[in-house]
Amino acid sequence: MIFIGADPFTPDGDEARRWAEEELSNQRYADAKPTWFDYLAEDVADFIASLFSQETGNQAGGTALIIVTIVIVAALITVLILWGKPRMSQQVKRRGVDLLGDRDDRSAAQLRADAERSAREGDWDTATVLRFRALARSLLERDIIDPAPGATAQAIAREAARAFSAHNAALTAAASAFDDVRYLRQPASEETYRALAETDDLLAATSSPHAETNAQQEAVPA
Repeated sequence: MIFIGADPFTPDGDEARRWAEEELSNQRYADAKPTWFDYLAEDVADFIASLFSQETGNQAGGTALIIVTIVIVAALITVLILWGKPRMSQQVKRRGVDLLGDRDDRSAAQLRADAERSAREGDWDTATVLRFRALARSLLERDIIDPAPGATAQAIAREAARAFSAHNAALTAAASAFDDVRYLRQPASEETYRALAETDDLLAATSSPHAETNAQQEAVPA
């Protein structure tokens, strides 16, 4: 039986419920939900308001209420500072440092990949420069070195050698290979690049810069 004048777009109960579920599943509703911090702030605000109610004021003196309020506000400020502070990873933060005369945001892994790409193309000059940058970036990301702005390749090698004393000569050679290509315009060779890459891989594989020193000390008989 057809009812004349009935709205053909009016859903029945099941259809309306399905439409409501689909609408409420939209991501914008999830994004609009209060966070735990919103609930905490609301509870704290209600608590502070209750402190100044007539009933509470009769039970506690004005000075005590002021002290409690100051403590709560100080705690809130501390939470805001700790929670609201940008939590940037050390690796990302370190990428913005001016390293070896250039401000390069590539990570050590990205620099290594670019160096290997240049090596496959036979561009040993670019590969050598990029691989030493990768070595320096890796040490920087691991907080093993903290070079001053404008530090040279040799200065970075000396700082790294304080942690990797057994590889002092290899680090010096790696820095010299970088300087030869970058500043002295001396062409690099495949042998030069492979030696630098081996040094980089060796340092990257060492989990602790002091592991070698500890191992040597344990090997010395008492």
